[in-house]
Amino acid sequence: MPLSEHEQRLLEQIERALVDDDPKFASSVRTGDRRLKARRKLQLGALLVLVGLAVLVAGPVTGSVILGVAGFLVAFGGVALGVLNYRSATGAVEAAGPTGPRGSSAAGRGGRTRQPMKNRLEERFRRRYDQ
Repeated sequence: MPLSEHEQRLLEQIERALVDDDPKFASSVRTGDRRLKARRKLQLGALLVLVGLAVLVAGPVTGSVILGVAGFLVAFGGVALGVLNYRSATGAVEAAGPTGPRGSSAAGRGGRTRQPMKNRLEERFRRRYDQ
C-alpha cells in the first residue's frame, strides 16, 4: 500500500532529522543490503581458503616452510571470514529461539533470559536518545 503525501512528508522529515542528529548512523543505514555484503565476504573467504591451500601445498614442494605457514594463515583467515559471515549471508541470523539445543529455556538454567545482541543494542540506542 503506498504512503499518503502526509506520511511521505513525515518520513522525509524524520530522515532529515536522523541525518542531522547522527550522519554516520544514517549513512550506514543507507548503504544497502547487508546480506549482499556478507555473501561477498563469504565468497572471498572461500577464495582465500582455496588460495591458502594451494600455497600450503606449494610450501613443501618448494621446500619453504615459510611459504607453508603463510598458506596455512591465508586458509585460516578465509575460514574465519566465512564462519563470521555465514549467518548473515544466509539470512539465518534470527533463527535461534529462546530454547537451547536440548529444548531447555535460558530461564531454567539460572534465571536469566538471554536477549539477542541486536535487541540489546537497540535497547541501548533507545536509552541513549531517551536521556
